[in-house]
Amino acid sequence: MPAMAAPVLLTPSHHCHCTTTATRRSAPLLSRCRPAAPRFRSRRRLRGAVLVARAAAVPPEQSLAQYETLGDAKAALYQALEGIDRGIFGVTSAKRSEIHGLVELLESRNPTPDPTDKLQDKVDGCWKLIYSTISILGKRRTKLGLRDFISLGDFFQIIDVKEEKAVNVVKFSARALKIFSGQLAIEASYNVTTKTRVGIKLESSTITPDQLMNIFQKNYDMLLAIFNPEGWLEITYVDESLRICRDDKANIFVLEKTDPAEV
Repeated sequence: MPAMAAPVLLTPSHHCHCTTTATRRSAPLLSRCRPAAPRFRSRRRLRGAVLVARAAAVPPEQSLAQYETLGDAKAALYQALEGIDRGIFGVTSAKRSEIHGLVELLESRNPTPDPTDKLQDKVDGCWKLIYSTISILGKRRTKLGLRDFISLGDFFQIIDVKEEKAVNVVKFSARALKIFSGQLAIEASYNVTTKTRVGIKLESSTITPDQLMNIFQKNYDMLLAIFNPEGWLEITYVDESLRICRDDKANIFVLEKTDPAEV
């Protein structure tokens, strides 16, 4: 069962004057580095301060103990996800640490330890994505028009357990001569491979209406690569209203159960 579609923390080098962040992506920063021997001690202190700040951003074990029930932990997760647009356009390292700490806490208290044995009861139906580590940044965001005239709407997943099928639906709205809406629909089949994991095969993808396809046509392969669910998916937490998954590309997905009428 697919989902639409974890970062590595990097420490800044003390050998150069450039600074880095937890989401440093590029070599261009390295090309601007200069030896920093005369200021070694001050840079060393700066490095230590950065590491302390990052450590403070990761929720310590004792703080997680404050959530006595799953309901408390879920409420904290929902609160942490407010205002970040599902994380699709990036989040700060501190916010990511907060979210992932709560995700791991819920995973450690999963009330459904063998979820693939209970797909009909727990997974079948319609889900809405509320967080993912899949991100659309930089040139990809520009090429797809997601900075200017195309807006991302909701992400849905409709799972039919009896047919072993799933459809991921990504909603868009575009501003051309007039505002119109459309969607990318990705159909996939799946098979159960373990007590917690399913294997996924991409079957088809379509964009409607034609006006939206015309906009994405040049970069359609890029768009599909972002949301292609093929591979495997591990269900790490599921209850009646919330599901957390991890895939073979190291992505995390958090989804909430929703009314199919929303799609």
